[in-house]
Parts: sequence; structure tokens; C-alpha cells
Amino acid sequence: QVQLVESGGGLVQAGESLRLSCAASGNINSINVMGWYRQVPGKQRDLVAEITGGDSTTYANSLKGRFTISRDNAKMTVYLQMNSLKPEDTAVYYCHAGHVWYPGRNYWGQGTQVTVSS
Repeated sequence: QVQLVESGGGLVQAGESLRLSCAASGNINSINVMGWYRQVPGKQRDLVAEITGGDSTTYANSLKGRFTISRDNAKMTVYLQMNSLKPEDTAVYYCHAGHVWYPGRNYWGQGTQVTVSS
């Protein structure tokens, strides 16, 4: 099992920045990709960004240029830097961990609320 603990959500005004953190613990050898998804009520959970152990990154097209994902392997922590936030970025952000060879292996954090006021 892998445990994911998120932090860094909150309430900000449009145009401001936030950084989310997600620390992994447990059987970390079973994962090689970590990332962030977000979800608003009544909609599906969508990919925001992910990063592999080799630092290959994937972003939702609409978020490229504003959001940056990074990781600290020594701390087994992944970060999401969110700049120029917009009200439409308001969502619950979930940390995800998995393995690129085993699509059924998925671990989720508890979610952190990000609210952007106009």
C-alpha cells in the first residue's frame, strides 16, 4: 500500500498562486508515476499533471504554462505550482500515484480544496 498526504490548498483571489504538496509513504517501490487530478461536483475527475520517476511530465493542455509539476525524490514528494489562478480552477485536487506498467494500480490522496475567488 501507498499512502498519500496532500497539503497546500486554500482560498485565493484570481491571479494569485498556490503550491500543492503530496508526500508518499509506504510501498513506494510499487509506484513510478505521481500526479494531480481535480474534480468539481457533478463532473469526472480530470488529469491536471503527472510526472514519472524519470521526470517525464504530462499536462492537461488547457493548463500548460500556468501549472508546473515537480518532484523531490529524496522526500518522495510531488509539487504542483499553480500560477495565475482563475475561478474555473476551483476544485478538489487529488494526489495520485501509480505505475505506468500496471494501470490498475492506483492510489489516491484525500483531496485538498482549492477555491479561487473573482
